[in-house]
This record gives sequence, structure tokens and C-alpha cells, in this order.
Amino acid sequence: MKQKLAAWRSGMLEKHRQTWSADLLAAFVVSVLLIPQSLAYAMLAGLPPQVGLYASLLPLLAYAALGTSPALAVGPVAVLALMIAQTLGKLPAGVSPSEGALVLAAEMGLILLLAAALRLHALASLLSVPVLHGFETGATLSIALSQIPVLIGSPVQGADVPALLREVWAHGVSWHGPTLAFGIMTCALLLAARRWLPGALARLAPLVLLLGAMLLAWQLDALSFGVRLLGGLPSLTLGLSLPRLDAALWWDMLPNALLLALMAYVSSLVVAESLARKRGERINAAAELRALGLANCMAACSGGMPVAASFSRSVLLHDAGSRTRLAGALVAVFMLLALWLLADVLAWLPKTVLSATILVAVLSGLKLQPFGQAWRYARPEALLMLLVTLTVLGVNLSVGLGLGVLGSIALLLQRSARPHVAQLGRVYGTEHYRNVERHAVELQADVLGLRIDESLLFTNARSLGDVVQGYLAGQPQARRVLLMMSPVNSIDFSGLEALRELQATLKLQGVRLDLSEVKGPVLDRLRAGGWQEWFEGQVFLSYHQGMVEGERPMRDDPSPVI
Repeated sequence: MKQKLAAWRSGMLEKHRQTWSADLLAAFVVSVLLIPQSLAYAMLAGLPPQVGLYASLLPLLAYAALGTSPALAVGPVAVLALMIAQTLGKLPAGVSPSEGALVLAAEMGLILLLAAALRLHALASLLSVPVLHGFETGATLSIALSQIPVLIGSPVQGADVPALLREVWAHGVSWHGPTLAFGIMTCALLLAARRWLPGALARLAPLVLLLGAMLLAWQLDALSFGVRLLGGLPSLTLGLSLPRLDAALWWDMLPNALLLALMAYVSSLVVAESLARKRGERINAAAELRALGLANCMAACSGGMPVAASFSRSVLLHDAGSRTRLAGALVAVFMLLALWLLADVLAWLPKTVLSATILVAVLSGLKLQPFGQAWRYARPEALLMLLVTLTVLGVNLSVGLGLGVLGSIALLLQRSARPHVAQLGRVYGTEHYRNVERHAVELQADVLGLRIDESLLFTNARSLGDVVQGYLAGQPQARRVLLMMSPVNSIDFSGLEALRELQATLKLQGVRLDLSEVKGPVLDRLRAGGWQEWFEGQVFLSYHQGMVEGERPMRDDPSPVI
């Protein structure tokens, strides 16, 4: 017994050792990529570079405490950074971008925590796949265009394409040779690393290039050539404090915080669920909402910026072999070491190098194939995807995201505004009934058989009568209408009234309304609504039974005929 216990303990210790080593290696690999990205995305958001580093500490610990994905890498992300930049561009006088970013992070955290408390994790469905892809495509192109002036050393500035175009119109196009040389060289080396280096070395390339660029800028005294550097950073000490408590400021930023929170949650959940499927795991959407909310609250209290899950870093964490959420906590430890080690040397980092890092990172994820796939499958959704992309590019991200949500709702209402109804006929020699437009079937002249393929809700209930009358006009000798209700999962009050009106109209025409295969929960609600008081037809357990036995005498109770 003692030997078995000792063997079990030895096995557990070995398992824990392997888990620790796997998480430690994965955390180191991800932190190597996170260091340059956290600096770059803070710059993209118009914030001091240390803000990106602060956002990569306590938020990661918060997610590790409450999240459910062992491979989700939380921190600054490119799309969120661009949305932050556009929001901070409208700050009132006297409010610094850093203060605005803290308020945004706090509002996002509180919104997400409130949504979790109210069990609103289903809000992720507000962003359909076409909207999400159109938004990400537009944001990716906007990010790339916004970084070109920094890459070439142009004085042109702008957080969105219209602002950039106005700047170009006013000041023209200009570039700075040494700055352009640094930027082009960095882009070329990053692309070459992605193309030719094996996986592990390719992941180290951004950090190696960042260190090499700082060394080269110091050796050549790049500042004397006019190359803009990151400059001296303040003391990188993590301090805890509350964001600015200004009611007017919080109220002004609330609409943008709502959109940021929605985007952060949806994009993070998509990444978490994608990785969970690869690992054979399950994700708790409500827990993810709480974890992301706490992570943003921690960012707001530690001098950071709003955070979400990064697709590239999460995939990297997964590929590197992370086994538990401890990997995310270890990433925070490595980032804390970076704060101590990089404080002095970061002053020599050329801004064009960070810009090149952003360009290569975001453009590597640009995918245009879904536009063609959507066009072949569902053109309205493809047009919505394109419209969102163009709106993000031509107006701004908030308008594009809002338009996408409204467009998704409009398409949903358009699809459900008229319930799909199929006329049924009997397959020869069987008891099976199929759509007359798709199969060779026989019809029963005195019975019009229809299948309702949608739930009867307020969005489509009004058109039910018109649809039935249209089919009845093609079979005027019918004395009964038998509805197959098996696809109907719900009938709201509007649907109940539509059934009442349909029965009344058919009665005036001398036609009886019967139902078949009504689901138990739906039948329970109908009974609770007192439909026995007015429904005069019969409810059959099977459609075939309704066809062959429907002429039996009526009963007082419209319960299913057995």
C-alpha cells in the first residue's frame, strides 16, 4: 500500500513538474512577443509606451484568477488600440490621454461585470461573423494606413483614414530618409523571419529586432540624423490608484466604452472558443465575461489601458504548450522583469521600428477570402460585411461597429418577417410527407397540409394568415388546413393571436384548422394561455394521423389525439 501511495505521489509530482515547465516555456515565448506589442499598441492608441507595459501585468493575473481558458492571452490588442485612439481624440480640455484611457478601462470593466451579473453573455450574438470580419478587416486596413506616416517619418498624423486624408491634403506627402530606412529594414527582416525561420526563432524575431534597433540607433546616434526615438521613459513603477472621478467625463465616454466592451468580449470569446475546440475543452462564457471585466478594472487601477484577448498571442500560447492558466500569470511575471530591465534602453528605440512591428503583425492576419465565400453563399451578408469595412475605413470604428449591429438585426428581422411554409404531400406508398416542390408526392384534395418552419413570433406572426390563404387559393376544394408544427419551438402572444385570427378567417370560409406534432413546451404555453376556450380544431400526435383521421367528430378538449 505504501509503495502504491509513493508511486502515486511520484507520478503526481512528475505531472506537476511537466505542467510547470510547459507553462513556463509558453509564458516566456509569449512575453517575448508581448513586450514589443505592448509598446507598439500603446503608441497606436496615442498613449505613453509604459501604459502598454502596465496593461500587461495585473490584467493577466485577473484573467488567470477567473478565466476558463488555459490558452487565452489577455493584454493590449491592435483593434482595441485604434478604437481607443479615436475615442481619446475627442477628450475635453484638461484631460490627458492617459486619464481618458483609465476611465475607458474602468467603464469597460464595470460594464462587463454588470453584464455578467445580469447573465448577458448572450450579447456576443449581436456581432455576427460577417460583421465581425468586416469590422476587423476595416480596422486592420485603418491601422496599417495610420502607421505609414510614422514608418516613413512624415509629420502627418491621424487616428482614422478621413483625418489622415485631411492632413495629407493640408501638408502634402513627405518622408524622412533615415527614418524610412529604419522602417523598411525592420519590415523586411520581420517578413523574412516569418518566411524562412523555424517557428521558435520566428517568434523571437520581434524582440531581437527591437533590441538590435535600439543598439543600432545608439551606435549611430540616430537622433542626430532626425530619427524620432521613443525617448526617456518615466520611472516604470507599478502603482495602484483610482481613475479620474469626473462624472461628466465618465458620461461622455460611456457610449464608446459600451462599444469597446462589446468588441472586446466578442473577439475574446471567439478566440477562446476556437482554441477550446482544438484542445477538446469547454469555455464558460459567463466566466469569461467576469474575467475580462476584472482584467479591465485592474488595468484602470494600475495605470494601464483597456485589454482584450489577442488572437496571435493566444495561438502562440496554445502552440507553445500551455496547460493551465498559470501560463498567463507567468507572462505577467516576465513583463514585470521587462519593466526593470528595459527602462533605460527603451529610450533609444526608433518609433518607426514599433510602427513596422504593428504593420507586419496586423497585415499578417488580413484575410479577404471570406468576402468571396460570403458572396457565393449569402449576398446580403457579404454586402453587410463590405459596408462595415468601408464605414470603418471612411468614417470611424464606432460608427462601423454600430452599423454592423443594426445591419445584423435588420437581416434577422428580414429573414424572419415572413415564416417559411411548405406545402406537404404524401410520398407514394409510405406514411412520409415532403415538400411538394422538392419531391414526387400525392395530394389529398380536401386537406391542405402545410409545415410551419419557423417559430411564431411578433416578427412574423402577422403574415401567417396571408401565407396560408395564398396556398388555400391554389387548393380551393380543401375543407381542412392541417399545420405540421414540429419545427415550431416557440409561440409568443403575437403568434397566439395570429392562430386565433387564422382560425376565425378559415371558419368563415367553411374550413377547419387542425394542428399536428406540437412540441410539449409549446402546447403547455398554449394551454396556459387558455386556448381551449377558442380553439375548435384537433391536435394530432403525428401528421399522418391528422391526414387519415381528421374527419372524426370534434371533441371539446383540443388535446392531442392518441
